[in-house]
Amino acid sequence: MLEMTREEFEELVAEALDRIPPELTRLMDNVAVFVEDEPSPDDPDLLGLYEGTPLTDRGEWYAGVLPDRITIYRGPTLRMCDSREDVVAETEVTVVHEIAHHFGIDDARLHELGYG
Repeated sequence: MLEMTREEFEELVAEALDRIPPELTRLMDNVAVFVEDEPSPDDPDLLGLYEGTPLTDRGEWYAGVLPDRITIYRGPTLRMCDSREDVVAETEVTVVHEIAHHFGIDDARLHELGYG
């Protein structure tokens, strides 16, 4: 398995977030991004997870709720990558994938776009 500290991985996630176009980040609302070492044992190969209510599903009732949560998992990413460059690329794809869920884009469409 490729070695990378949690701090280094968190920096890669931050850099991936910085590459999201500002016109999109301005539209993101009530969402927080976290890095965790491992996902649930039920899905040990999960690279990222979006939990919340997509922007497309929010209505007048949406107020006073906790932020949506995007989690990027370090362990599975490092296990599947062979080089630092692979980790950078995979982290960017995963971050974009999970942010797309925040915007209401489903997995099928993300796969079509190459973010599966």
